[in-house]
Amino acid sequence: MLMKTLRFLPLVLGTGALVFSLAAFTLHENRALRNAALREIPKGCVFRTVMGEESSDDHLLYNTPENVARSINRGLNWLVQAQHESGGWGAGSHSRQHIMDPHAVQTDPATTSMVAMAILRSGSTLTKGEYASQLGKALEYILRSVEQSPAATYNITELTGTQIQTKLGTNIDVVLASQFLSNMVEHTEHNKALQARVKKSLNTCVAKIQRAQDRDGSISGDGWAGVLQSSFATTALEAAQATGANVDGDALKKAREFQKGNYDAKTGQSRTDRGAGIVLYSVSGSTRASAKEARRVQEEMEEAKRNGKLSPGAAPSAENLQKIGFTKDDALRYATAYEVYNSAKQTAQQEDVMDGFGNNGGEEFLSYLQTGEGMIIGKDQTWKNWYDNMSGRLVKIQNNDGSWNGHHCITSPVFCTATCLLILAVNNDVERLIKMGKEN
Repeated sequence: MLMKTLRFLPLVLGTGALVFSLAAFTLHENRALRNAALREIPKGCVFRTVMGEESSDDHLLYNTPENVARSINRGLNWLVQAQHESGGWGAGSHSRQHIMDPHAVQTDPATTSMVAMAILRSGSTLTKGEYASQLGKALEYILRSVEQSPAATYNITELTGTQIQTKLGTNIDVVLASQFLSNMVEHTEHNKALQARVKKSLNTCVAKIQRAQDRDGSISGDGWAGVLQSSFATTALEAAQATGANVDGDALKKAREFQKGNYDAKTGQSRTDRGAGIVLYSVSGSTRASAKEARRVQEEMEEAKRNGKLSPGAAPSAENLQKIGFTKDDALRYATAYEVYNSAKQTAQQEDVMDGFGNNGGEEFLSYLQTGEGMIIGKDQTWKNWYDNMSGRLVKIQNNDGSWNGHHCITSPVFCTATCLLILAVNNDVERLIKMGKEN
């Protein structure tokens, strides 16, 4: 029997956005009291999972520790005060990185999208939550940016030279806006006219991303760590595809192959020529890009073993994948993805690799985010170990005012705070990420 008080951060779980908050709920050894309390809690709630009423095997849900919940709330409070009247947020220019006042910089779509996604993941929607109005203003800001952009351009802003563009790539604004809009499709069902605008703008962003794709699958306009722009473009196309947007399957396949190609599973070596020479930036993208295919290998191998098509000890090799129905080409591709994922995720979590550039910049935070989301998409139970390690790191380096900032390259406190919150609140998005990881 549990004899302690449990506190829970508001969570957003799956389609329909179940938002709840249970504060200071004390459990006694009184079975009747316990059962009465559970009857008041909806099915599928993480509270039932913790109490053993439901299995968490299929959901990978994870309770947010109290110190992390406090850290998230402090970060959110700081961020909403940094919003501009236009509804946007800004990271500032590369040439003036020393400016840390969030109101002394120009707003940009990339930073606004990251902040808006952090607010959404932390429990607020357009209709519920403490920061619903801020999220609504941010959505309007992004929609205006997309709708006002010329159709023939690659990006959705005429702004150039921002910290995010210089370090990640000139087209990062449309990439991150696309990812945000994909998240918002299900959260605009209450307003069909608004949802139609979101879907139309999402398709506009997808078309721009695909038009900016180079022959090797990367996205043109590399920044200092251009591999991260291409990694997030892959993520954006996956998310858009899951909503039914007009994603070219070949373009997405090329994007994944580019990311996987940055890591050699047999040698453990990463290509870092487009990642500023930093292993972390490349290997996190490889983990994220290969997660979906690795998950399919794992699931189909397990089913084949249950059905007696493969022996219990059969390895996930190209030969065995052919035995269970994969074509020769697909078997080789999927077996490679499986190897890349399992090797790259381990490399990405090594202490010397996680140090990245030697201290924390926005690029490090982005890489951590890609690794964690990739593990959840792959239904990898070890993501909880990653989360314990990562949340401890981030809480420890949070500034006294509730923000985070980088110490090299992307130093913007707004962008870094948003990215850290996306990491710390990732458990709220487990069901959506798992759903996105299921192959069509």
